[in-house]
Amino acid sequence: MNILAGLVSEGAENHSIKVNGRLLPTDHLGYLLDPADWDEEAAFALAAREEIELAEDHWQMIRFVRRWYEERQVVPEVRWLLKAMRQQLGEAKGTRRYLHRLFPHGYGPELCKIAGMTMPRKVMLDV
Repeated sequence: MNILAGLVSEGAENHSIKVNGRLLPTDHLGYLLDPADWDEEAAFALAAREEIELAEDHWQMIRFVRRWYEERQVVPEVRWLLKAMRQQLGEAKGTRRYLHRLFPHGYGPELCKIAGMTMPRKVMLDV
């Protein structure tokens, strides 16, 4: 898979990530502006920018966040993600500790970004 990922800046307000020749608009922190622009190639490119190599457990969490968003048009709270991960991956992997092992900078800053979500409000409050 040939994925070209790079942050392109054209002025302070205009950012994007390049994925296989497509420019996907992002905010200044690298979150996609439109979750509909997301696909698996975009996830690989966004993960590469975060220096994360995606494995199956990452994908389980990414797919959960995407499904939740598609059904409800809102990013799930982390407690719903962890509950689902306990059911799908077992008790040891349905914890905040395991989530942070996969996404060291956190649920919002990495998992939501790689899943193609806009920046969650909680992250906005923390920035």
